[in-house]
Amino acid sequence: MRHRKGGNQLGRNTSHRRAMLRNIVTSLLKHEQIETTDAKAKALRPIAEKMITLGKRGDLHARRQALAYIKDKEVAHRLFDNLKSRYLNRTGGYIRIIKKEIRKGDGAHISIVQLLPPEEDKKSRKKKKSPGANKKAGKKVKKDTLKKKEDTKPKKKLSEQSPDITDDNSDAKKKKG
Repeated sequence: MRHRKGGNQLGRNTSHRRAMLRNIVTSLLKHEQIETTDAKAKALRPIAEKMITLGKRGDLHARRQALAYIKDKEVAHRLFDNLKSRYLNRTGGYIRIIKKEIRKGDGAHISIVQLLPPEEDKKSRKKKKSPGANKKAGKKVKKDTLKKKEDTKPKKKLSEQSPDITDDNSDAKKKKG
């Protein structure tokens, strides 16, 4: 029984799958963008994000763990020097997977896997509200304007209303008189 043995096997045995994912992670960290199938991209994401988290930790133990997985020493050093500062303020979600096309030969779905670019301050790009304006004051103004609009509408008299609403006694009086 294979209870709780999750994860996509990608049609390979364990050693082949592990070696392939090591190579893909190394290529992603080296080139910052790769093209692969959707299934491989989904299997790649948690491993690559773990490597970037190790790079953010930056201690000796994390460096040795990353070097045990990443195939190229230069890529590992780049991870701990350049990429560490890029994702220092980010708490996960370092990778973007974009669906691209269907491969012509075998019909496999192809994706582009990218490391996210360095972030600019999103707060500085947004428009700043004036400090005196708050939401409650805006709601009060809207209610006041609605009341004014209701007051300006002319009210209909009973005689102007539709005949369905008038009293039955008034109809009887009109017929007699």
